[in-house]
Amino acid sequence: MSSDPDDAELIARSLDGDQDAFVEVVRRHEAAVGAYLARRVGRDSAEDLLGEVWVAAFKSRAKYDRAFSDARPWLIGVAHNTIRRHWRSRPAEEPVADMSIVASGWDPWAAVDSRVDGESVLRRALALLGPQQREIVTLVAWEDLTVAEAGRVLGMPSGTARRRLHEARTALRNAPGMVELLTDHNAMKGAS
Repeated sequence: MSSDPDDAELIARSLDGDQDAFVEVVRRHEAAVGAYLARRVGRDSAEDLLGEVWVAAFKSRAKYDRAFSDARPWLIGVAHNTIRRHWRSRPAEEPVADMSIVASGWDPWAAVDSRVDGESVLRRALALLGPQQREIVTLVAWEDLTVAEAGRVLGMPSGTARRRLHEARTALRNAPGMVELLTDHNAMKGAS
């Protein structure tokens, strides 16, 4: 019985001329990368940027570190850089949206969000974080990356990523309204 090749092997095959190999990497990760983009720039812009991500990833695949069998953190890093280029290319009269607006845009888990009473409290708390802290939290919580993988996405050592995540968690716990939200959540959990 043969097992499916990992992403690193597929990228190597694509470099050797197998045209379908990179298509398989895209197929495996298109939903995760698309959701990452949508949560940061909204659905419409995400659809436009997704193609740019795949082109950039294809062009830079020779630089992929094949020691990592899962390409998702690398692809999210490519998406992260694509978003940064997108924001830098926006005209001065079209300022980058406030993070609280982006965070309240399209969300793939609307049904879950509608059950969370403290959604606005959490969104305000996230908006108060610094950009790197917010990115670490969202990469770990929304994209389900490890702290080390999130650090790779952002180009920082895993120790720095762990420190930023710790700082973000502390800031979130101490944000206005979060103590009450956590107290209510824990009380509801204990009642069930």
